[in-house]
Amino acid sequence: MIEIENVANNICITANKGFKLLEDILMWARTQQGSIPFRPQVLNFAVICKEVAEVLKPNADSKNIAINYSESEYLNVTADIDMLKTVLRNLVSNAIKFTNNEGIVSISAQQSDSTISVTVSDNGVGIPAEIMSKLFDLSAVFSSKGTAKETGSGLGLIICKEFIEKHGGKIWAESEEGKGSDFRFTLPVLL
Repeated sequence: MIEIENVANNICITANKGFKLLEDILMWARTQQGSIPFRPQVLNFAVICKEVAEVLKPNADSKNIAINYSESEYLNVTADIDMLKTVLRNLVSNAIKFTNNEGIVSISAQQSDSTISVTVSDNGVGIPAEIMSKLFDLSAVFSSKGTAKETGSGLGLIICKEFIEKHGGKIWAESEEGKGSDFRFTLPVLL
């Protein structure tokens, strides 16, 4: 009975990985064709963070990782809701993937006069220097296994870059091996 359950769990995991890969490829293809509508609106950042954290909670719980975010009710962003959620889901999902059990992933935002800066931080394994320059480069798409052997398509950060640039913002990463990573992006205050 336990063997059947293990096989069923492995089939489910494999199917979910295949679905995620297909979803990433389709999203990237639609982005390349310009067929994803861009509909910016004023959004409450804390509400978006809460929704993303709830979607990724099972992934985080499986590794006993806490997802923290600021519940600042006053911070609003002007963004396309689907694109912003996709960016945050990809960044938080990657943070979970590369963070060891009982780690922490944090989402924070702050506003200046002309931009809102968002940071997704983790205390995970960090990124080697030779990979940092390739993270957002379509010609160097690659995928690394996570701390629990999780896999990905390698397209998530490319999609994030395209969506943030569509908003007129920038995205980049800062990391130190063994200490974690900070993925940051900016959005203009008004589009």
